[in-house]
Amino acid sequence: TQCAGMSATGSGYDLSVSTFSPDGRVFQVEYATKAIEKSGTAIGIRCKDGIVLGVEKAIVSRMILNDSNKRIYTVGVHNGVALSGFAADARQIVNGGRDTAANYKTTYGSVIPGDVLAKRLAGLVHTRTLYWFYRPFGCAVLIGSYNPQGEPQLYQIDPSGVCHGYYAAVIGKNKEAAKSELEKIDFASFTCREAIREIARIIYKLHDESKDKDFTLEMTWACDETKRKHQKVPADLLESAVTYAKELKAKEEQDSDDDDDDDDPPPAGGAK
Repeated sequence: TQCAGMSATGSGYDLSVSTFSPDGRVFQVEYATKAIEKSGTAIGIRCKDGIVLGVEKAIVSRMILNDSNKRIYTVGVHNGVALSGFAADARQIVNGGRDTAANYKTTYGSVIPGDVLAKRLAGLVHTRTLYWFYRPFGCAVLIGSYNPQGEPQLYQIDPSGVCHGYYAAVIGKNKEAAKSELEKIDFASFTCREAIREIARIIYKLHDESKDKDFTLEMTWACDETKRKHQKVPADLLESAVTYAKELKAKEEQDSDDDDDDDDPPPAGGAK
């Protein structure tokens, strides 16, 4: 009974990442996942003509420059890495990715394919779960890239080192709600310009202004328009998407308020 209680709470089994609980759990990896769930939402969409990455970046101070504390990085030329969780941990993954991409270019004379980069970074993340003197990375990342056939690819790496390919992926808070919105998309016909608006719509829709900090929307893409190079989304496109998202959210809130007014009970008989 005592062993079962310790297993359920993690007590005694969460002191080292190399320790399994009796029911096969690694609690430090689970704790790292919890840290991600408290971070800003990051969304990646694989479109027919490229990849779009968007991140909700909280404004921790109005004195911080907008282009500091980035949440999306370029690795190599064609690869974008979006993060959620501890930014300092994610930067180590990005640095590892840049070293890997440079070494691949030196060895093979070509840019690193997206699947190779994703698997090697997943291996780096996994090593942090094998030795007692490490702790897991407190972040998850999305990798947007291309394969050697020129097809866009999207991968997600979790703190455990698991790596999967996706049509669309979400990490951070509001993950489940955002996934429900993304599941409605027909990815076979979806374009990057449509994805820019959709990511903005979802992030603004799920942002709770009463609980969450103010944020800026950071967004990048690698697509046919950029000659498959990973770049920031042009300012005019991003501004248009943000305006669209804000107007749509305001309209939905207004419609919700009108519905609530319609549901109000009639006044009591004889009341004037």
